This record gives sequence, structure tokens and C-alpha cells, in this order.
Amino acid sequence: MKILGIDPGTNVLGFAVLDIRSNKLTVLNHGVFRMRKMDTHQDKLFQIFKKISELIDEFDPSEMAIEAPFYGKNVQSMLKLGRAQGVAIAAALQKQILVKEYSPKKIKLAVTGNGNASKEQVAAMVDQLVENKIDMQLFDATDALAAALCHHFQSKNLLGDAENYSGWSAFLKANPGRLK
Repeated sequence: MKILGIDPGTNVLGFAVLDIRSNKLTVLNHGVFRMRKMDTHQDKLFQIFKKISELIDEFDPSEMAIEAPFYGKNVQSMLKLGRAQGVAIAAALQKQILVKEYSPKKIKLAVTGNGNASKEQVAAMVDQLVENKIDMQLFDATDALAAALCHHFQSKNLLGDAENYSGWSAFLKANPGRLK
């Protein structure tokens, strides 16, 4: 089983591809897409869609775990983050990939046992859980890997429920009247 983990962002988006075989957790790829220098927000959103689609084509994951946006002090930042998340989800749904969303607190709790863990603590624990070494300085990538790990643990029914959709039709069926 392969899980694509995403830490959405419009300036920096973290990604990780986790392969699970016989309880062996191997990172196939992880990194960040930097979009700070792009001219418009729409350019960034298009780039996110394109890059997520390319990752899916290259690694053929069966599922995607994505961090949910959280409310901070800046509403505009939260809206941009939500758009980035939506575009990433759309890329996965277009390819019929199962999508599950997790709150930052749930991801941290699943990986470190502490829902208020720092990015450094998450990176250190992620590094301990996987077979191969990762770049622990890319916190957006380690957060994406933490989302994938959270999803793996979730699939073993250790943490409770999360939203999931296996495609557009499943999303529409679960959310009647949401799109008009």
C-alpha cells in the first residue's frame, strides 16, 4: 500500500510518499514544492494541482492523507490554505484516490503521542518510525509524512473516524446539496 501525504500551503507545500509492506514503513519520496516566487495565487493553485497529479502518476498511491487547515489569526491566510488543500484534494479525486483529512492536532497525537508537539518533535519521531533516513530540516515534508503515518495508524482503527472520499461521486453522495 502507498499513501501520499500532503501538508498544504500556497508558498511551500510538503509532500511524502509512504510505502507500507509487512509493517515496514519506507519513504519513497518526500520534499517540498516552493511557489513563493510565482506571480499570482491562481498560478500557485495550478502548480499544486499539476505537481500532485504528477506525484500520483509517478507513485500510484492508493490513498492520500492531507492536513486540514487550521484557524490562525489571519483569515486571508486560512482561506488561501483552504484553497491549496482543495486543489490537492481535487487532483487526488480526479485520479480516483481515496482522500482522508486529519487535523494538525490529530496528526501530532498519532505520531508523537502529544497533540501539541513541535515541528522538531514531529520530525524526530517520523525519522524514528520509517525504515530509511529523511531530511529532517524540511518541516513541511516531515509534516506531510506525519499525515501519511497518521493515516496508516488510522487505518488500523487506532484513532477513530476521519472524512474520506474515494472519488467525486462518493463526495457528492456524502454531501448532498453541497454543490449546485
